Amino acid sequence: MIRVTDSISLSETEIEEHFIRAPGPGGQNVNKVASAVQLRFDAANSPALSGAVFRRLRTLAGSRMTRDGVIVLTANQFRSQIRNREDALERLTALIREAAIPPTRRRPTRPSLSSKRRVSEAKRRQGALKKQRRKANPNDD
Repeated sequence: MIRVTDSISLSETEIEEHFIRAPGPGGQNVNKVASAVQLRFDAANSPALSGAVFRRLRTLAGSRMTRDGVIVLTANQFRSQIRNREDALERLTALIREAAIPPTRRRPTRPSLSSKRRVSEAKRRQGALKKQRRKANPNDD
């Protein structure tokens, strides 16, 4: 079991790993060893995730989630399979952990009387300043 939060634990059978060759420089090691890992997690069918967590996860994952609700993460930062595997798992748990936090609801507030007065006083001052910048007009009194 992979513990994400106190209430969410993922089974290792839910996570599918494929080792692939990493792109980029690295010489002969890159050409011979499949050190990058592609991790797949079916979030849509996971019993550990509630509907609300899944919806937030879909938003957070973005293009990393397929239409079927499968999260695909590729880790190729390190030269070894083990470290890339740990990195991918860590990124997955961090993503789910972030989705597990419900957003705080905004309480609508009204501006206080003193803040309304400050705003109108600032507007009055700005208007007076702009009035001083105008050219003197003999018709104005």
